[in-house]
Amino acid sequence: MGKSDKAATTSGQSSSADLLIIGGGVMGLWAAVKAERLGIDAILVDAAALGGGASHGLIGALMPHMPDKWNEKKQFQFEALVRLEDEVARLERETGLSCGYRRCGRLIPLPKPHLVDIARRHAQDAEARWRTEGRQFHWRLLERTPHPGWLDPAMAEAGVVEDTLAGRASPRRFCAALSASLKAARHVRIIENNGVVRLDPDAAILADGHRIAFGHAIVASGHEAFPLLTSLGPALPRPLGLPVKGQSALLRADVDIALPVVFLKGLYVVPHEGGTVAIGSTSEDTFDDPVSTDAQLEALIERARQISPMLTDAPVVERWAGLRPKAIDRDPMVGRHPDHPRILALAGGFKVSFGLAHRLADSVLSALNGCPLGVPDSFLLSNHLTVARTGA
Repeated sequence: MGKSDKAATTSGQSSSADLLIIGGGVMGLWAAVKAERLGIDAILVDAAALGGGASHGLIGALMPHMPDKWNEKKQFQFEALVRLEDEVARLERETGLSCGYRRCGRLIPLPKPHLVDIARRHAQDAEARWRTEGRQFHWRLLERTPHPGWLDPAMAEAGVVEDTLAGRASPRRFCAALSASLKAARHVRIIENNGVVRLDPDAAILADGHRIAFGHAIVASGHEAFPLLTSLGPALPRPLGLPVKGQSALLRADVDIALPVVFLKGLYVVPHEGGTVAIGSTSEDTFDDPVSTDAQLEALIERARQISPMLTDAPVVERWAGLRPKAIDRDPMVGRHPDHPRILALAGGFKVSFGLAHRLADSVLSALNGCPLGVPDSFLLSNHLTVARTGA
């Protein structure tokens, strides 16, 4: 890893940095990698190991918004998904590691005839909106699945949509590559297994009592970011965000890694490197145990076997459950705290973090120099706080 902060292992000691990054999931890791490239003196801290939490999941689906009803949020995500290809290529060159990334596309079976007209309209929208820098991505309506062994034709009686913008990445390989890129970091120090328990306007206190003073702080600690950011101001009538439990599974299946993601009614079937296929995931607002799997996951696995003949006898090699950060209005939560401008949020990605984190990190780091964030208004921390305070 990067340079270790030896003082941080001693209770009651203190250190300082121009930038403190709280959280070592995909959001915090991208912020640290970008800070290192910019030569910013930074400390990255995490309550556990880097790449843990929600970023240690299995799915890795990189799905665009629907191409209809275009707005700045959909444009931002589209540009981020296109740029991710180059970001991954650079990261893999620098580290020699694979992120498990591929623009594999997506198949969406249409089980009912009335969905065909909707798909045709979306196809026209994609032709107009899914284009940039001489590249065109499509939302094609096909009469039948191009991969009958992968997607059972019985699931697509009215046809199938082929989306050429979607992709996938291995969450764990991706985070391992980001972590590896910090191995020889000159500007970023890393503290693991010692999270922030109190955040003040100019310093953070870690679990072992260590105090870190900062010029700026980026809060990127997943669902744990919500209470940290809330602690900076008066009590809110509504939570700034909540953890949502997700369950997923990994099956052993020797399928072509070029196969597209299959998506049907909230279920993702995602081919990955190494002869595995990820299945998921649930979105549970209420739960007793955040890390246990149950019958809800078993039902997803059974549905996946029905959708894909290739998975009929595929053994389950791992079941996973964890908590994802869902901000109050589902959008990512970024930007300066309106009452404490030295503290910025980089959290709340929920289902879109791996596709947007690189670009959101750029935006937040540019804000340190007084540049505009350049993100949709609905992403701004100030907007989330307003919703939490007023419900509007």
